[in-house]
Amino acid sequence: MAVLARQRQAVILEEARRTGAVRVSDLVARLGVSDMTVRRDLDVLAGRGLVEKVYGGATSLVGKSTDEPGFEAKSVRQRAQKEAIAELAATLVKPGTAIGLSAGTTTWTLAHALDGIEGLTIVTNSIQVADVLRNAGQPDRTVVLTGGVRTPSDALVGPVAVQSLRTLHLDLVFLGVHGMAVGPGFTTPNLTESETDRALVEAGRRLVVLADHTKWGTVGISTIADLEEAQVVVTDDGLDDRAREDLAERVGELMIAETAENLEAEEA
Repeated sequence: MAVLARQRQAVILEEARRTGAVRVSDLVARLGVSDMTVRRDLDVLAGRGLVEKVYGGATSLVGKSTDEPGFEAKSVRQRAQKEAIAELAATLVKPGTAIGLSAGTTTWTLAHALDGIEGLTIVTNSIQVADVLRNAGQPDRTVVLTGGVRTPSDALVGPVAVQSLRTLHLDLVFLGVHGMAVGPGFTTPNLTESETDRALVEAGRRLVVLADHTKWGTVGISTIADLEEAQVVVTDDGLDDRAREDLAERVGELMIAETAENLEAEEA
């Protein structure tokens, strides 16, 4: 018996809200319909403001200052931008240095981009980032994973994480953020994670913030650092001119990563 469109869409919406994200391939298998049918259903839900379409699927829309989607939900958002940001940020890392990586999908993408840089000591409070670094199999690399309580974004936070970070001295800290704005600065929706992130920031001589253009104007409940505390912000070319001016006036250096889509458009 065929499943009606509204029934399919109800299933899709429920799954998106439960897990934070859905993939077209998974929905095709679950619902027994074509790829095109699933995409039409996602178009309908997106048009109603119930989900946000992303590459390969959709995510549940969030908007509160305390909302925190899981790692899987965030990993499919702005994938091309995050890869471009990570490649550019990796050029700041010199062999033999000690660096810190906060939790987040952009820092997780950066972890992949560090392959081949020799002699690094990397401190992180992210289970996902630590897994990437461990699986890289570089024997000259030291990876330090803080302890702590696990959050929905797979960060380890709390007193144990903070105490371990306060004893460290790092050359560079790469910070992923939930949002950035004039006034609130760099923010997160998790109060406990903000305290841990602040300890990581304080452990570094230089702060590099990684944030795609969609983070501009988003404000989480807790401030990690003021905009002026960042020596470098790495973002993508989707950031509008006014936002670029606001950031450039306040941070030490603004680096803009060009995405593959825009590079192709320029070459055409």
